[in-house]
Amino acid sequence: MWNYKIFDILLFIASLIVGLSFAPLEVDLTKFLIVISIFLVFSAVYSNITIQHGNGGGTFDYGISYSLSFILFAGPFGLLIFEFFHRFNVYFQRKYTKTADADEFTDTLYNIGSFVLYNTVGFIIFFTVLPYAQTIPFGYFLLFFAVTLINRLQASGLMAFAFYLSGNIKSWSEVVTLFFKKITLFDIGKVSITNALLYYFVMESQWEMLIGLFLLNYVVSKSFVSNQEKVQNELERDRFREMAYTDFMTGLSNRAMMDKQMDEINGTDEVLGIVVADIDKFKQINDNYNHAVGDRVIQHFAEVLKAHTTKEDCVFRSGGEEFTIFLRGRNYVECLDFLKSVSTHVNAHPAEVEFDGKETFIDYSASFGLYFNKMTEELPMERAYIYADQLLLEAKEQGRNRHVVKNGERSAAYA
Repeated sequence: MWNYKIFDILLFIASLIVGLSFAPLEVDLTKFLIVISIFLVFSAVYSNITIQHGNGGGTFDYGISYSLSFILFAGPFGLLIFEFFHRFNVYFQRKYTKTADADEFTDTLYNIGSFVLYNTVGFIIFFTVLPYAQTIPFGYFLLFFAVTLINRLQASGLMAFAFYLSGNIKSWSEVVTLFFKKITLFDIGKVSITNALLYYFVMESQWEMLIGLFLLNYVVSKSFVSNQEKVQNELERDRFREMAYTDFMTGLSNRAMMDKQMDEINGTDEVLGIVVADIDKFKQINDNYNHAVGDRVIQHFAEVLKAHTTKEDCVFRSGGEEFTIFLRGRNYVECLDFLKSVSTHVNAHPAEVEFDGKETFIDYSASFGLYFNKMTEELPMERAYIYADQLLLEAKEQGRNRHVVKNGERSAAYA
């Protein structure tokens, strides 16, 4: 349990050693104070919208970082100072607002240590390759892109190892999915171009452009996060709506969705076949076997109904072993063909179930009531549904495993 915390502390200690080995600062102190003040202000503002990535064993910054441009300006020792003040500023903010995690302190040490260490690698690579990059077109920006990619790979590797130590990931597939698959060329490009421009404006002492870029970056990032939150809220709303209208045993729509659909069809003059179906002698299946077997028979019947309906049709589990189907865009003969097809399939294909540790097959049948008519204001859906339900009862009374139908005023029974 303490492994990942020890790792965080060791990472921080390593960053102190690396940072101090580049001391003292090799830049003008006045300029350093100006730059670090600007970076700290905007980093503090940006930390409120930084995307977080956590999985129970620690929370790590996973959004855009300005550290690359800062280390190129001030060196690893300068970045150590910047990260120390920035990360502990965030730490105390979260403590004050009571939003800090239980491991917030060691997470802060992790962030300081990791950012200093992998950016130091980027710092060394950048100045080693810069003379060669300057000889090719757009070499400056290409070098930033390459260093940003290397830094991101290092950051993902460190996070994966920290999550492994905390016990939150168990396999390489989880590592790839959680960390490395999230690396996109768009994100790398965004971070590299931002840091390339920031570094250029710092070195040229163009303070207005530097602040303007920070402001633009903040506005764009804030808009992105707002859009993400909007999309997330819509997805959650859709998910809860789906939960409210879905029967989870069968995956069909439930009675609430059926009532909603009935309200929408009411008074539209749509010609519709309303089928109410019921599994025959279902109680005997539960009594002779068990409720798990009964549930599997219900699922089997639901699968048959789904297989015989179209996208235009509506299939509902309206209660227990009873189902309702709205056959849409069909004439009366086509509705009869649907009933015959379903009945034939059910009789010919018993449900495969597991009972008493063995696979077995359950023969069952179903009865149907079909009411076919135009849904007018004089004939609301609720009344048409009652007619179909009454026809189902007639099918049961006539011996089950049959369907009783009514086309307007004409009715008939089919075995």
